[in-house]
Amino acid sequence: MKESYNFEEIEKKWQRIWEEKKVFEVSEDPARPKFYCLEMYPYPSGRIHMGHVRNYSIGDVIARFKKMKGFNVLHPIGWDALGLPAENAAIKHGIHPKKWTLDNVDYMRSQLKKMGFSYCWSREVNSCLPEYYRWNQWIFLKMFEKGLAYRRMSWVNWCPQCRTVLANEQVIAGSCWRCDSPVTQKKMEQWFLKITAYAEELLSGHEKLSKWPEHVLQMQKNWIGKSLGALVNFEVPSLNKKIEVFTTRIDTIYGATFLVMSPEHPLASELIADHPDKEAIKSWIERTIAETRLKREARDEEKVGYDTGVKALNPFSGELIPVFLANYVLMDYGTGAIMAVPAHDQRDYEFAVKYGLNIRTVITPDSPEVKPEPGRAFEDYGILVNSGPFSGLSSEEAMEKMAAYAEEKGFGARSVTYRLRDWGISRQRYWGTPIPIIYCSSCGLQPVPYDQLPVEIPYEAEFTGEEGSPLERVPSFVNTTCPKCGGPARRETDTMDTFVDSSWYFFRYCSPREEKIPFDQEKARYWMPVDLYIGGVEHAILHLIYSRFFTKYLRDLGLTEVDEPFPHYLAQGMVTKDGAAMSKSRGNVVDPDDMIKRYGADALRIFILFASPPEKEFAWSEEGLEGCFRFILRVWNLFEENKDLFTGDSGDEGQLDEASYNRLLKKLHQTIKKVSEDIEVRFHLNTAISALMELVNVLRKEKDKLRPSQKGRKLLREALESLNLMLCPFAPHVAEELWEKTGHKELACESSWPAYDPELALEEMVTIVVQVNGKLRDKFEAPLDTEDELLKEKALSLPRIQEILAGRQPKKIVCVRNKLVSLVV
Repeated sequence: MKESYNFEEIEKKWQRIWEEKKVFEVSEDPARPKFYCLEMYPYPSGRIHMGHVRNYSIGDVIARFKKMKGFNVLHPIGWDALGLPAENAAIKHGIHPKKWTLDNVDYMRSQLKKMGFSYCWSREVNSCLPEYYRWNQWIFLKMFEKGLAYRRMSWVNWCPQCRTVLANEQVIAGSCWRCDSPVTQKKMEQWFLKITAYAEELLSGHEKLSKWPEHVLQMQKNWIGKSLGALVNFEVPSLNKKIEVFTTRIDTIYGATFLVMSPEHPLASELIADHPDKEAIKSWIERTIAETRLKREARDEEKVGYDTGVKALNPFSGELIPVFLANYVLMDYGTGAIMAVPAHDQRDYEFAVKYGLNIRTVITPDSPEVKPEPGRAFEDYGILVNSGPFSGLSSEEAMEKMAAYAEEKGFGARSVTYRLRDWGISRQRYWGTPIPIIYCSSCGLQPVPYDQLPVEIPYEAEFTGEEGSPLERVPSFVNTTCPKCGGPARRETDTMDTFVDSSWYFFRYCSPREEKIPFDQEKARYWMPVDLYIGGVEHAILHLIYSRFFTKYLRDLGLTEVDEPFPHYLAQGMVTKDGAAMSKSRGNVVDPDDMIKRYGADALRIFILFASPPEKEFAWSEEGLEGCFRFILRVWNLFEENKDLFTGDSGDEGQLDEASYNRLLKKLHQTIKKVSEDIEVRFHLNTAISALMELVNVLRKEKDKLRPSQKGRKLLREALESLNLMLCPFAPHVAEELWEKTGHKELACESSWPAYDPELALEEMVTIVVQVNGKLRDKFEAPLDTEDELLKEKALSLPRIQEILAGRQPKKIVCVRNKLVSLVV
């Protein structure tokens, strides 16, 4: 069959035709509905991997489908091209980061074109080029003018291997997200973006994101970490100072038997000034500060601290309580000091037990059925005891009355705090956007004038691997003149975190050649927001929060009216092989180029979409890829066997097999309905492909019964044409070839999506019974041959079943097609 279905020639042919005819180039057209389909743009590491193939294949199906449905589709691509790997390559191989990056871009672009993705290549952006990163600098200067970009000393995450600062989000389990080296803490002067100014809006904006996965929203909520509570001042009589604490549980304050402060707290040195073990405590403070935030936050990390010998006054109980420094309190949450209530906080309990501190119960359960667990803190709400005039109140009542009392007496106030910290963007790197700031000994810190942008990355830097930015060792870059006084000055040598590049690139696609402003406002008004954004869940915090922050700032700057850039986000699962995520370090990478050479891009696209729903993990299997290649051959042969249907020869009239005709007619309309909804509504691309496979099987089975009659041949032709068009988003090359071979002059991808008759598409319904531990508990109606996953979802959503499960997860779910769902709990 290789001779008739020559996928190498077919795929090259149609890729050339699409490019020559500029099929996927678009411009603004107010008369047509728009659809902005976007996948997260890639880092040009050298070669695309199967994660790219999966991500971009999902987006390409949606984009092509929407085009066939009459939408004006923007489907762009670009390169997230700045970052440390280019510098590491320069050090290791002696090749300049710019050449390494642009060579990789050229190769990866050719790979993406081999896959037949429907990109609008004229809108390609590259973040390492001055025409792009000048706008990073422009946006930074606008933030600087508003006080949203600022510089201060800060403890930072430091990767000794990469020799650079990392954002909190870039520290994974205490290690660098790039090289897996253990991360330490280091005090440095850094540039920050005041993302905390948008903390509340970033949270409230979740209400508009109903088409985001719930677990992604929860990850963001946890990261922003809003806490409602109160600020309370504890006086330190011996120092004539006050220690301010933030608490979310002021109802437990009578149980506060000691205070705990972060080693970084500004008062720490005063507290231990007269301590007999002052030097030992100082050494411990240095070691503790050097540990990562995540290590110190971990609940199972050993709680270590020192009694400062100083006491503070509990303003509610009037009791003098000891003040400790401890490793489990962080300076960047609340005030860096907490009131420790060991009876009602597990970490405080463990600390109190270790150091023999007083444990006083002030909350009891509000139900006799609730029994506190021996040896553990009781952390639930309840009824106050041992709490002076507030005893007997519920926790909820007490929190309101105690906060009001603190305000009335002047030692406290209601307060809100966030876990979210300002975004440290300084990186001691070369291959990044230069921060547009100049330091003058006379005038101080000065912004680079807008008409001097971009501050370009100098290309004469040397890469030695020494600590600090290579920019520091380029005199022609560092030495400049002050824009205010004209005297000698020096440039900032830190560059921006590369997440700045990806925080607004989706706006740039709207007008990528705009030279006067980051993007044309009218064009962005037409295209934005992105209608569907597709990318890995690993970017739920790093990239998506930053992009939302930038969008809200650009709105406040008057450049856009959009509040949320991505109202619909699809988080695709990772590609695995042999039970583990594909990676070079594991040696389980499958090269897409090899698979394209052996099976063709269409077969690879179908397989990577067919084997799993987009949001689930995808397990690689070459046998599965071979199966998808055979499916394309079956389609090809089906058209070959029936090519006379498209020649205009009606043939002799014979007897129509009514039963066969009705079966195919109904199946055709059901398939069009299912494939349409699976693409547009459910994004179940795997079941859409499965429906096409079923239609092929029915066509093969019924064709010989239908060919004898003209009416049968007409239906066969209609079914084959509809199959051809429905196959187009998934396997566009073979679909175009078959469309041309069957006499069509227009392109398949520019043809209209087939329509279905709702009456003919009605599905036969069956009753599905639901068992729990073998007992019949409920039942529901479902279309015949409904997929197992959909049956499971429906069964678990039934109110009666939810009541029986009471929050428990079934250990096992067994589906018997068209009959039952059995849950084992």
